[in-house]
Amino acid sequence: MDHIMKIAGLERHLPLCKVTDDLYIGAFIMFGDTEITVAAAKALLEKSPEFDVIITAESKGIPLAYEMARESGKPYIVARKGPKLYMQDIITVNVDSITTDHMQSLCLGHQEREIMNGKRILIVDDVISTGESLMALEKLVDAVGGNIVAREAVLAEGEATTRDDIIFLEELPVFNPDGSVKVTETDNIDNHPEIK
Repeated sequence: MDHIMKIAGLERHLPLCKVTDDLYIGAFIMFGDTEITVAAAKALLEKSPEFDVIITAESKGIPLAYEMARESGKPYIVARKGPKLYMQDIITVNVDSITTDHMQSLCLGHQEREIMNGKRILIVDDVISTGESLMALEKLVDAVGGNIVAREAVLAEGEATTRDDIIFLEELPVFNPDGSVKVTETDNIDNHPEIK
């Protein structure tokens, strides 16, 4: 089963993947899709406030952060999933993401902290869903003395679509096992004309 949607003017087929017996999500994969990465980066930059540095979490947001950095001429930072030998004075936070089956860590070293300290930071990701990854990035930015100016994603999924503190291009619903759009407690059928 696929969910077909337009993202930054481009049609994509997102395969539905099982999270639990009664919850499926549409898999949005930017890796290898240069066309969608370039189009989404451009569209998000048009919505972005002034910023100095972009940060994303390893790994699915990397192509987007890179392309946004390339187009804007601003640097980007990747919060790593674990400490690397070259990293000094590491800051670490834990994250529990819907697309990962275990607790993960995100960390920054001294070099990244120096780049971000006192700067206007733009947090970017491919999809914001539960907000756990976003919260971990916010904690890292706060810990290094950065000033968050915006939180952006290509897609907002499920209840994240109701948040007013994020910028995103399109809404990605969550799904029932039969592929129909799941209507949540904070949602109603009027928000989903495709299921009327």
